[in-house]
Amino acid sequence: MSETIRAEAIKLLERLVAFDTESDKSNLGLIDFVENWLRQRGVEVVRAPNRAGDKAALLATIGPKVDGGIVLSGHTDVVPVAGQKWTGDPFALRAEGGRFYGRGACDMKGFDAIALAMTPHFQAANLRRPVHILLSYDEETSCLGSLDVIARFGKDLPRPSAVIVGEPTMMEVVDAHKSIATFMTTVTGFEAHSSNPALGANAVAAACEIVAEIGRLADSYAAEQSNPRFDPPYSTLHVGTIHGGTARNILARQCAFHWEFRGVPGDSAAAALRRVEAYIDRVALPRLTRYVKGPSVDTVVEVDIPGLAAAPGSAAETLALKLTRSNQTRAVSFATEAGQFQTAGLPTIVCGPGSIEQAHKPDEFLSLAQIEAGIGFMIRLAEELAA
Repeated sequence: MSETIRAEAIKLLERLVAFDTESDKSNLGLIDFVENWLRQRGVEVVRAPNRAGDKAALLATIGPKVDGGIVLSGHTDVVPVAGQKWTGDPFALRAEGGRFYGRGACDMKGFDAIALAMTPHFQAANLRRPVHILLSYDEETSCLGSLDVIARFGKDLPRPSAVIVGEPTMMEVVDAHKSIATFMTTVTGFEAHSSNPALGANAVAAACEIVAEIGRLADSYAAEQSNPRFDPPYSTLHVGTIHGGTARNILARQCAFHWEFRGVPGDSAAAALRRVEAYIDRVALPRLTRYVKGPSVDTVVEVDIPGLAAAPGSAAETLALKLTRSNQTRAVSFATEAGQFQTAGLPTIVCGPGSIEQAHKPDEFLSLAQIEAGIGFMIRLAEELAA
């Protein structure tokens, strides 16, 4: 039985990897394929398109349409391959040495393929509670692609009792992860000849002062916090890009930089932003406007993804520990969609095949051993829901 599921999972993984679903591209080709594949097997599906109509989430329900089922949640988008040195085509699955190489093989089309390959087994298991397979979009950029489906649970869709987000954890049960918020700060100055700085306002200089303050704030979190469940054991801040100015002898009119905050549970991005904005109001902006009126500093919150807080004894944790035959959980520093489900009141954990160390790298891979571990987990899930 498991050999048949394994063969189908590998076949599906090959098909899923072949779709270039980098986050700035449409995932509709993949969604069309999966929807047709499921409908051919008699599975009812619900499609949830985005506003632009170029992407969609998909929910498949196997079993009775009752509350109390289990969601197996995976995303369909992948990170870009540009600039990475792959030894083969990243969108052509390559098997070698017990590993399957391809963009998204680990993060996280492997989990998607295993869940789909289990469909005939779930159908034959005489489930008393349903399995919901949810495939989302934009997880790598905003984690918003699952929200439309989440909002429908308990309304026109059955409300599940637990959610398993299949991000790569080596099939260990993760009950907590950090939040992530990303910001774009734009400094607008006033152009002037660099020989006379008093005639203008240098946006680059002001931006650098704010970036330095973000660095000092990051150091304070490292010094003041210690949550041993996380590595690193504190909230972090990071400035990823900065762009500004037109020439070395012109005071820059504009400079913008991207930065992020990753918080341990209970530590909010809003609090970090307030501390940065307090510095801007107290120091950076007065310096920027000391010679001319009009310069400004504006920060836009681009993404604010909730963390996953530990909930000992929750339905999701209890089930996942039973299915993995484990008695312990762990925490991770990377973010997932799990916090979105938990915020909606759905008990949620993270547990999936593969290692996060493979994610986003060239020659990303998923091992055969992890595929088999994922299949064993889902076979036991079918037994649990049929009991």
